[in-house]
This record gives sequence, C-alpha cells and structure tokens, in this order.
Amino acid sequence: MHFTPSVSLAFTGPTAGQHLADGVLEREFLLGDTPGTLWTPPTAAPAAPAPLILMAHNNGLPRREPRLVARARYTAARGYAVATIDAPGCGDRPRTRAAEQARAELRRAMRAGEPTDELFEALVGPLVEAAAPQWRTTLDALLTLPEIADGPVGYSGWAALGIRLAATDPRIAAAGLFAGGYVPRAQREQARQVTVPLLFLLQWDDEGNPRRRALDLFDAFAATEKTLHANLGGHTGTPAFELEDSSRFYDRHLR
Repeated sequence: MHFTPSVSLAFTGPTAGQHLADGVLEREFLLGDTPGTLWTPPTAAPAAPAPLILMAHNNGLPRREPRLVARARYTAARGYAVATIDAPGCGDRPRTRAAEQARAELRRAMRAGEPTDELFEALVGPLVEAAAPQWRTTLDALLTLPEIADGPVGYSGWAALGIRLAATDPRIAAAGLFAGGYVPRAQREQARQVTVPLLFLLQWDDEGNPRRRALDLFDAFAATEKTLHANLGGHTGTPAFELEDSSRFYDRHLR
C-alpha cells in the first residue's frame, strides 16, 4: 500500500550517515520539524529492500535514550530498517508548558505517594494524540525510500502509541509492546480493535506498572495470535534474550 507523504524527509549531517561496527548505517533526518533516526542493515538496497520496524520509547522518552538505541542497532543488524522520532515535547522537540506542568505534578505526586492515574492520563493521553499523526507522516515518508520495503511494517515499544497505530493504520502488521508505561483509557478501549499479531513484554515487578492492569490489557486485545512474555524484575530489567525472541517474532510476520 503506497501513501504520498505530505512532508519531505531530509537527511541531516553527512548524507552517507555513520557506518557502525556491524555495518549498520545510522542516519539522522528531519521531517518538517520532527527529528528522527533511521538505521538500515548493510544488506538494504533497492534490489533487496529491508522491512521496516517503527521503534518508540515508552511515553515519548528521547529517541537517543541508550536502551532504545541499543534495541534499534541490534534489530537493524538482524536485517531490518528501524526508525524512531522524538515525540512532541520530548528529546530535541520544544517543550510545552502544559506537558512540563503535568510532568512536575506527576513527579510531586509520586514522591508523596499520592494517586497518579489522573495525572498520567493528563500527560500521556495528549502525548499519544499529538504523536500518532506524526508517526503516520513519518511512515509515509520512509516507505518512499528505495532501500525500505513498502510493507508489511512492524512496531516496537511504547504500548499506548502502538495500540493507537495498530488499531488505525493498516500498514502495521505486527507489534511488540512493552507493558512498562501508562496506557490511557482511550487506548485501553482501542486494544479491543487490535487484531495484528502481538508480542507483549511484562516485567513482573515493574514498580510503575500495576501487574493486574497489564494483564487486563493483554486480555483485551482482539488479536488471535498474542504472546505474553513475563520476566521477574523491575522496569528496566528486561532480559537481553528478549531481543532475540523479538527478532524471531518479526521474522515470522514481516519476512
């Protein structure tokens, strides 16, 4: 399925990008005022385009966050094109007063041990609403590059955004979601519309993600092929072997 991008993609810095030790090519780009990074494997070429995976960090953390970069480089070395962007108000994007106030109030409530659901809702709900159209525009532009296959497309990472995209964009064919971030009420309802194959990663002792809520979300997905991987440990303790398992998941659905 081909879409005509409404904004042109421009690579920044050296046009050749940076070749990493494993042969992966890393390039920064701008799409309008949206900054992003694209990693492509050494095998990617017009004659052999690589399938694309969109990779987003939970709740819009910066695209240069080391854990996201490590996942992206590993996945690109396995033969995939991987792209990420900074969500509005995150990373290199200008901060908004409303989002900064919501973050400050959330931090205060967490330190005080007060209820945080409505504060998370006030922060993450608008963030998803603002980010989803920009990710779709990014996808439009990336699929015009000759070294990237025009489908199917995978998604990895931030659960709330992934639910929104998987429920509304037919180009998303498989999604790996991290149950480590707050999912707004709107996306918990949209989960019932998600039918693509899913791999759902849950840290059993995640201090910021109630286990019961994550299990209820997994149950709500309409997908007939959905897999839950639950590992002991806190929020940042996802075992390294999950990268290999995730690659096998995308191999099954994007190759």
